[in-house]
Amino acid sequence: MSQHQSHHEYIHYSELLESSMNTAELDQIWEPLRHGMQDKLIPGASVAISYRGHQLHYAGGWAIDTPDQHIRTDIHTLYDCASLTKVMITLPLILHLWYKGQLDPDDSISRYLPEMNHPPHHMITIRQLLSHSSGLPAIADFAQRPWTVQDAIQQIGQMKLQYKPGTQRIYSDPGFMLLGHLFTVITGMSLEEGAAQYIFQPLHMPNSCFRPEPSRIPRIAATEYDAVTAAYLQGIVHDENARQLGGIVGHAGLFATADDVLTYGLAWLHASHDADCREIKHAAIQRQTPQLPHVHRGLGWVLDGDEMDVSGGALSSSAYGHTGFTGTSLYIDPECELVVVLLTNRVHYGRQRSIQQLRRDFHSTLVSVLDQLSSLV
Repeated sequence: MSQHQSHHEYIHYSELLESSMNTAELDQIWEPLRHGMQDKLIPGASVAISYRGHQLHYAGGWAIDTPDQHIRTDIHTLYDCASLTKVMITLPLILHLWYKGQLDPDDSISRYLPEMNHPPHHMITIRQLLSHSSGLPAIADFAQRPWTVQDAIQQIGQMKLQYKPGTQRIYSDPGFMLLGHLFTVITGMSLEEGAAQYIFQPLHMPNSCFRPEPSRIPRIAATEYDAVTAAYLQGIVHDENARQLGGIVGHAGLFATADDVLTYGLAWLHASHDADCREIKHAAIQRQTPQLPHVHRGLGWVLDGDEMDVSGGALSSSAYGHTGFTGTSLYIDPECELVVVLLTNRVHYGRQRSIQQLRRDFHSTLVSVLDQLSSLV
């Protein structure tokens, strides 16, 4: 194993990878990220990759880059994962209840949540919520009032549906708020308790949490400047609704390191070898949305060909992934035995500029380099 230090970067390749290609060739992988930092698209990045059992790590740039403070990113930096919460917390907890027979994905949500027990909301199924085909709107504004999660659930039950459930797809935060609340209603556990018992502890993800303790704050990448507090958000969830509702919600709130997200991704990669959960997880990565152009989602996951897919067209057709608004992403490609975690705090400089092309360029460059390795490892 070896480490390379250049331009405030930490780069680490497994011994076999480094012996298979020279460092200059491998280092091409990080060029899109370097350009993104130079162009002020992102202040920094932490990356963890597993390719056929061999790992690559990268950390570069800044976790905090303000006039008053400059703290470098390293591999131990925690990031606000934003909507990765949907597929790393809410999705597996709902799938766990399915596996245990405590719900069926084709159950109506109104069977469990009386707030949804009226037309047309009573038609919405758990499967439709997971696949963003419920008809609920994309976003809601719960941040302007002192609402609780229960208040938000009642409000979601009154929202006008955008289309008949199951006929279209609109990526919906309120839908995953309902799913997070559903887990609590069925089990009596909070999402935080469920995540610890069923995800963090069994998978050994010690750096993943909701509402980080004060001792973790110095290790957390800051997100956006908050005019209310006149400070950059650090260790406080960026999503306004999640912040108002206590930081533990089905659509956002997770903080984690790149290594912990990689551990989670590897659990999905290896799920095909686990007979107990193979069928349910297989369903999650099969198309669950209507046959519409550029609409290709599983349960939670974005699949190849969906308009929100940022794999860059470089991964196989079996790949699936998800992104987070703050600048995070997780992609899994079973065919290539590849898991790619990219964590950035792109909103640190403001939320106006998109990093969708940066994500695509990064995945494409990575696969291009790995293709050269394919016959060697």
